[in-house]
Amino acid sequence: MIPRGVQVFVALEPVDMRWSFDRLAGAALERIGYEARCGAMFIYFGKRRDAVKVLFFDGSGMCLFYKRLDRGVFRLPESCSPDARHVELDEALLDALLDGVDLAETPKRAPRSRMRIH
Repeated sequence: MIPRGVQVFVALEPVDMRWSFDRLAGAALERIGYEARCGAMFIYFGKRRDAVKVLFFDGSGMCLFYKRLDRGVFRLPESCSPDARHVELDEALLDALLDGVDLAETPKRAPRSRMRIH
């Protein structure tokens, strides 16, 4: 369902979970700086963080996905900047986030050394 190579932005400030397409599209521009129809995915959480909304334009219309956890809360990814309003995730971290995995506890891999072939 998630297209390969799509940009994924997580809004770090909570939203009112009653918001729907238009209000979340406005939040994409206001809080993240992208038009909602740019092809990126925009992830929003409420104050309790037990539910998530994902807004995505698939080329023919806006899609809105909603997931509520049976137990626990979603863990927001950490930002490098204390005043950041959003973070960008890759596809693997998005999958983990939507599965309810605490992203702060995922192991960090050391950068690979680049092999040079002569």
